Amino acid sequence: MQTIKRSLCIFLTVVSGFLYAQNIDTYEKPPVFPKCDSLAVEELKTCFNNTLNQFIYKNFKVPEVVNEENYKGDVQILFEVDKEGTFKVLYVDAIYDELKDEAKRVFEQLPKITPGTYNGNATFFQYSLTVKIPLIDPKELAKEDTTSQNAKKVDDLNAVVSNEIDSINNSLVKYQKKEYKSSLNIPFTHTYYSRFDASMNAIGTNSHTAAKPFVYEDVARYYDFEAEKESVAKDAEGWWTRKLWNEHLVEVQSKDYWFTIDPVLDLQVGKDTDADFGTTYNNTRGIYIQGGLGSKLTFSASVFESQGRFAQYYNQFAESLGKPGSDTEVAVIPGRGIAKRFKSDGYDYPVAEGYLSYSPSKHFNIQFGHGRNFIGDGYRSLLQSDVASPYTFLKLNTNFWKIKYTNTWMWLRDIRPEVEEDGAFLTKYMANHYLSWNVSKRLNIGLFESVMWYDVNGRGFDINYLNPVIFYRAIEFESGQDAGNAILGATAKYKWNNKVTLYGQFILDEFSLDAIKGGDKSWKNKYGYQLGVKYYNAFKVKNLLLQAEYNQVRPYTYSHNSIVLNYAHANQPMAHLWGANFKEFILIGRYKYKRWYGDAKVIFGQRGLDFNDGTDNFSYGGDIYRNEEDRPFDTGVEIGQGNKTNIFHGEFLAGYIINPASNLRLFTNISVRNFDPNANTTTTFKTNTVWFNLGLRTDLFNWYFDF
Repeated sequence: MQTIKRSLCIFLTVVSGFLYAQNIDTYEKPPVFPKCDSLAVEELKTCFNNTLNQFIYKNFKVPEVVNEENYKGDVQILFEVDKEGTFKVLYVDAIYDELKDEAKRVFEQLPKITPGTYNGNATFFQYSLTVKIPLIDPKELAKEDTTSQNAKKVDDLNAVVSNEIDSINNSLVKYQKKEYKSSLNIPFTHTYYSRFDASMNAIGTNSHTAAKPFVYEDVARYYDFEAEKESVAKDAEGWWTRKLWNEHLVEVQSKDYWFTIDPVLDLQVGKDTDADFGTTYNNTRGIYIQGGLGSKLTFSASVFESQGRFAQYYNQFAESLGKPGSDTEVAVIPGRGIAKRFKSDGYDYPVAEGYLSYSPSKHFNIQFGHGRNFIGDGYRSLLQSDVASPYTFLKLNTNFWKIKYTNTWMWLRDIRPEVEEDGAFLTKYMANHYLSWNVSKRLNIGLFESVMWYDVNGRGFDINYLNPVIFYRAIEFESGQDAGNAILGATAKYKWNNKVTLYGQFILDEFSLDAIKGGDKSWKNKYGYQLGVKYYNAFKVKNLLLQAEYNQVRPYTYSHNSIVLNYAHANQPMAHLWGANFKEFILIGRYKYKRWYGDAKVIFGQRGLDFNDGTDNFSYGGDIYRNEEDRPFDTGVEIGQGNKTNIFHGEFLAGYIINPASNLRLFTNISVRNFDPNANTTTTFKTNTVWFNLGLRTDLFNWYFDF
């Protein structure tokens, strides 16, 4: 840990030193020829230019072939004066190889001079030089009539020698918070999105709030990000204090590009009362980069290096997703990725996310990257959630009239040993359509369609699913019943007033109309639904959000009769993190005041789990990775069947936002969990957990612990 802290300190010091120095031209001194040594600092550049130009004019011999062909042009030379004062040619561009060779020969004859300095330290200087052919005496240039308005003014530095690095630095301007009006994604966390939820859901807005993450330019029409940051900005004049409290660590902007760089931290220490070990911890260090090239292309990248040990129930669940007997795939940290063993009882889990975002017009946005997506207005999603690990995706957002149409194509993995191929994880694919339509100023309706397929018989990525306007169910039918697993869904949202919004979802995996009419509760009726309400500025308390939500999903939903066509990725569901065969009721409260914030959450749930005790190995429909053919009966199927388990999860979090630009937060939270199955087995047993945490975190994604 001391090594990590020391390395981070050195990194921050080096980067901050660079940034601080780039705006202080006063401490820059160019290389100095001996004849210029006695001059004042402000005269050194001119003397350097004149001396170099005269040396080249006297020593440069135009090759015979150039003279014979009466060539008129120039030679471009890129060179540097290094820390020892030696001239080094980096690149020469000319139409004749003989001119290139002559330029290199002349520079080899230049004497070693006093190197340039920056803040008193020797450093290299790079220059770009143009040599005119035929040669022109620099003294003759100096004699031109500069008093005539029609005469061409010649600046020694710009006419012959230009400092390319200086020109780049001179093009930089003060950073203008470019991300807040760009096509970059707003990092999706429920806590941060609650800040502009009310603005997006005001009556009469033509916003679409289900497909997440949002891009800044879509939300900026309804919410002023810059005003939000300025309202909580601290008075900070020094470089260190500005970077700590208000700004990105690195901010660079020019006419055609911009980028920011921030360190990423998630340092936590805690205690689990149910664990047989000492403290829990998480130690994440990383870097977060975002930027733009031109006005249409933006990019983002984040890399995390993490080690952690969590509450006992969480560790057990993570290892249940891993590969038994493996040291390199010992666990899957939910929402993050594969973990290897760290020390005796911890986990090492690196994660990388990033994407390119391109908006060719106001109607289209295309993204390609590695990350997660979410569809819905609630805390949970029954259609597509962000509870699984990051995956590769291609996304097309289309906006026109009162419609937003989102197409997402995903490359997923099945990492179970039984489906490995020559030691490699099985690749499977998912394609989603989601159409959001603002029917009126208050009502929004959404239609969802998804299909999952995998690489069987060399099928690979089926190009048929690239069509963004087809019905996947029809393609699945044409390809064969077992060629894919299609799911349909719908969403609805109604703005009761500017303070209350109602929302819901319906998911349909499979159903039998005859079974519904017969009322026999067939296993074929695989569906679920969500109902929720949000109350903004509740009870006239500004920035207080209250939310209530109910979710239920019938057994065997999201599962399949093949071994791989389940609605999952990396052993984690792509929808609700409880899989299927459950019902839950959630109450959430969120409040913010300036940089202070607090979240409270209570969940009451019931799940139907498998026994897996050697005598009863049936699938009761909760584990979506099980084959649905392993069911114990065809009728009488109901939520909670199997090992009925009651769950209570309560969580309270309070924190302080240290830096709004990077979303660095200091926080503390306490969670209480009661897990009470009817029957205790080797894999499912009663636990009571109280988990306390204190941490410092860059909040860039949702992390769910409530299963």
